[in-house]
Amino acid sequence: MKLVLVAAVALIDRDGRVLLAQRPEGKSMAGLWEFPGGKVEPGETPEAALIRELHEELGIDTWASCLAPLTFASHGYADFHLLMPLFACRKWEGIVQPREGQRLDWVRPAALRDYPMPPADVPLIPILRDWL
Repeated sequence: MKLVLVAAVALIDRDGRVLLAQRPEGKSMAGLWEFPGGKVEPGETPEAALIRELHEELGIDTWASCLAPLTFASHGYADFHLLMPLFACRKWEGIVQPREGQRLDWVRPAALRDYPMPPADVPLIPILRDWL
């Protein structure tokens, strides 16, 4: 089974809310909400992948020193196994904007369960809520 490495981040604003992005139409699992991030390319670290993805998807810049490893997901889908480190980030430059047609929402930790998410993301919620 193919192993897919994806890095994700819980962006946390000054009010303690977490950013979720809705997967756009045309993508697998369209309509579900997830933590921003993306595939780690060959030769790339998870931190470098997040810095690149946050710039591409949301128009913001951050640094590896601002990405704190929090937990990870390990989930078997039908045709691949997902390994996804989740980082927490409270510091970035720029204004968060949806650059790829995705909907964004800043969510209070207690309301994270109200958003339908891919199966790999769901177990991350209680860990994130406890940490916040």
